[in-house]
Amino acid sequence: MLWRKFSGEPLKTSIKNAVEETIVRETTAGYKLKVCIGTDSQVKHGETEFATVIVFLREKRGGFMFISTETTIQPNSIKERMLVEVSHSIEIAYELCDLFNEYNVDMEVHADINTNPQFKSNEALREAMGYILGMGYAFKAKPDAFASSCCADKMVN
Repeated sequence: MLWRKFSGEPLKTSIKNAVEETIVRETTAGYKLKVCIGTDSQVKHGETEFATVIVFLREKRGGFMFISTETTIQPNSIKERMLVEVSHSIEIAYELCDLFNEYNVDMEVHADINTNPQFKSNEALREAMGYILGMGYAFKAKPDAFASSCCADKMVN
């Protein structure tokens, strides 16, 4: 996966190194960090574009994010697409969780899945929640899942 900053500037190192450098820089500057990881997708002209974000929140001091996008042509039902989004988020959370533990940084995985049963994405809620919680990660769904439903959403719209 290729990662970039919100400005579009590509990261010059692996995502793991970039995240560690960021944690060290921000905590040295006195910030308490929390990280939220989320993915959103958009289907356009038979292609599905996925955006995964790593959002760094500085307690009471704003935040910033790293972004990775990917496009596939594989057609998915809404439920399958929601679960693919979650798998993208879990994949990066798993890659980085040792760093978060080492530096005592709280991390949440956000799923762009509505908790209201009237919405189609709700079909994937139980499986997504089980997947995320089963991996041992904190879980948020809409309306609390801003990393996926706001931050990642802006990267695919």
